Amino acid sequence: MQQGLPENTTPNKASVARMYDAMLGGEHNFAIDREALAAFTAIDPQVRTLARANRAFLGRAVRFLIASGVRQFIDLGSGIPTQGNVHEVAQAADPDSRVVYVDNDPVAVAHSAALLADNPGADILDADIRRPADILAAPQVRKLIDLDQPVAVLMITIMHFISPEENPAGIVAAFRDALPEQGWLALTHATNEDRPDTAAAVGQLYKAKATSPVTARSRDEIQHLFDGFDLVEPGLVHVPLWRPDPQDEIPENPSEYWVYAGVGRKRS
Repeated sequence: MQQGLPENTTPNKASVARMYDAMLGGEHNFAIDREALAAFTAIDPQVRTLARANRAFLGRAVRFLIASGVRQFIDLGSGIPTQGNVHEVAQAADPDSRVVYVDNDPVAVAHSAALLADNPGADILDADIRRPADILAAPQVRKLIDLDQPVAVLMITIMHFISPEENPAGIVAAFRDALPEQGWLALTHATNEDRPDTAAAVGQLYKAKATSPVTARSRDEIQHLFDGFDLVEPGLVHVPLWRPDPQDEIPENPSEYWVYAGVGRKRS
C-alpha cells in the first residue's frame, strides 16, 4: 500500500468510488482510476456528462424529499464527497436534517469522516450494502435515524454493482421493510436496453479493471426494484428527465443517458 493511503486501499485496481470522483472532476483518485476512466470515455465519450446528470438528479431528489417532509437520509454507496453532498443540500433546506452515508471504499470513508467531523447531523458508516441488517443496526444509524419518522434511502448508481446472485431485489426489500410508512426510495441504475453494446463493453471494462463489476439491467428489472413503492411522477425515466429544474437543458435524445432514475414512496 502506498504511504499515507487508508488501510485496505487497492491502488493497483480502479475503484468504483474513485472513478466516479474522477468523472465529476474530483481530486481523490489515482492514476489507475483515471486510466480506467479514459477507457470508459473511449467507449462512451459523454460519460462525464452522464455522471454530472446523475449527480444533479441526486440534488433534485433530495430537495423533493425535503419538500415532502423527509429530514432523514441513508445514502448507500455514497462515494467520495464532492459538491452537492446530501447533507449540504438537506441541511441548507433544514439545518436539523440528518444523514448517514454508507460506503466500503477506504478513500470514500476517510474523506467523508474528515468532512463530517464537525457536523453532528451527519456521519459515515463503513459497511457493505449487501448486508442491510448490519447497516440498520449500526450505531451511526441508531443515533441519527429514527425509523418511526420519515426516512429516505438513497441508492444512486449503486445497485448495478450488485450481481444477480447477490439478490438486488432482496437487498432493496430489506431496507424497504425497515422503513416507516413515510419511507422513500430514490434510485438510479444503468440500463442495457438503450445502448446494449455500450453497456456490455462497460461491463467488461469494470470486470477487468475495477473493484466491482457492473450489471446493467432492463427497465422492467429496474422497475422491479421499486416493488412495494409507489413511484411519484414522472415515474421511472432517463435521469435528466426526472423533474428537471427550469434552467436544466433537456437532451434531444434522453436515451443516450443510459441510466434510469426514480423516486418512490413506500406503499402503505
